[in-house]
Amino acid sequence: MERRLILAIALSILVLWVWSALVPKPQPPAETISTSTGQVNIPLPVPLEQPPEPEPPPSLISFPQEKLEVTFIEPKAAIKEVIFKDYQFYKFPLKYGFFLDDKSLSFKKEDSPGNTLTFVHSDGNKKIIKRFIFSNSSYSIWLELKLQNLSTVPITVNLPLVLGALDFSPKNIQSRYQDVTVATKDKTLHLNARKNQEISGTEFLSLRDRYFCAIIEPELENYIGFIKKINPQESEIGLNLKEILLVPGQTMEEKFHIYLGPQELQTISRIKADWASVVHYGAFTFISHLLLQLLEIFYRIVHNWGVAIIILSVTIYIALYPFTIKQMRSMKEMQALQPRIEELRRTYKDNPQKLNKEIIELYRTHKVNPFSGCLPLLLQMPIFLALYQALMRSVALKGAHFLWIKDLSGPDNLFSLIILGKKIDINILPILMTIGMFIQQRTSLGKMSSSSSEQQKLMTLMFPVMFGLIFYSMPAGLVLYWFINSSLMLIYQLRVSRAK
Repeated sequence: MERRLILAIALSILVLWVWSALVPKPQPPAETISTSTGQVNIPLPVPLEQPPEPEPPPSLISFPQEKLEVTFIEPKAAIKEVIFKDYQFYKFPLKYGFFLDDKSLSFKKEDSPGNTLTFVHSDGNKKIIKRFIFSNSSYSIWLELKLQNLSTVPITVNLPLVLGALDFSPKNIQSRYQDVTVATKDKTLHLNARKNQEISGTEFLSLRDRYFCAIIEPELENYIGFIKKINPQESEIGLNLKEILLVPGQTMEEKFHIYLGPQELQTISRIKADWASVVHYGAFTFISHLLLQLLEIFYRIVHNWGVAIIILSVTIYIALYPFTIKQMRSMKEMQALQPRIEELRRTYKDNPQKLNKEIIELYRTHKVNPFSGCLPLLLQMPIFLALYQALMRSVALKGAHFLWIKDLSGPDNLFSLIILGKKIDINILPILMTIGMFIQQRTSLGKMSSSSSEQQKLMTLMFPVMFGLIFYSMPAGLVLYWFINSSLMLIYQLRVSRAK
């Protein structure tokens, strides 16, 4: 029962993987022209058009800090991108982060002391000051916004503050990791950024890619969070303040607390505990957080992420050991009953209902539960899925070395081969894992009856191959965890077989 369930999961994932790899993307139809011999599909040249006048490149300002380097777009007083120095100079794009959405505004940088950067816009009607105050000791930033009515008549203020833009185009390899978090007093929402939405009473708002995130929280409570589709492949995320009327000479002031940094639970929680909900891993978020905390404890002891993953795998194996013993006993009992089951199949081959009744009675007589072997799998799968999500987004593993592995967040590519003009990466861990699972399957099957031997042999070969293909391009940290876990299972099975 256990092998059938795992095989079904493996086949489902493999079918999806093969389908996405083999099905070609739709191409636009070619233009058809008519000839004397019939119709021939010939691509027609696109008529030349006068290209539009290119816009002048924006004036960019680089603002280096101890932990990061921020690139500002001066006319917009907005952040184009952030480079994190402690994480292999990872580039986190915002496109135009913290932009006041009004095309009539044009800011100029003013001289600012220390860790402060100030931009000013001034015209005949209003003056706007945007001041970014950075902290060298953390990823915390304060944004101060002042707006003054310079005219002689009241003016209405409604300036959306754009946190950033998310790019979902196929060229963006981070697109599948992007999402939005919006928190209100009652709940925290993890939203699809491909749909237009508005959320009243927003307390804080965030966007993230695979490793890093941007969070903004206004001091006032009357902001509306929004997601606005700009085009089919891009969305803006931001805050919208309800309209405010400013009389002549009146000044409006507002402050925003910002986090620009890695998706590390402890780092974010030290700045503000409520923001930790941004680090979200789906249905198994609680398990993911627990596993990451355990992993960080082991890392502080051994100072190597690969060794920490091995210790984590051994710890989980020991925790599930009682259920593993139950699974092994169930498998042995099932194997012992196989000759009797085969005999019943021959006897009642023309009476399926009677056959099922006799098999159930056989299980009851010998006190065998055919489903008890599934329990370790049911416990292991949530742990595996939670760890998969956690390790896929763990910035700590990015660039982490272990033995021949140069980056635990990606496949453990030892070397590459050129076969038929195509580059093939050779990943050792999935190959070792496949070999170990093959030996484990052969050991667990024991003696096979003649009628079921072909089916069992086929499954013994297919099962490890399926898992090997699924794991081949996964992060090396995750493959290392599963390899250690399956190796421990194999060692236990070999000991049981020898003892018998």
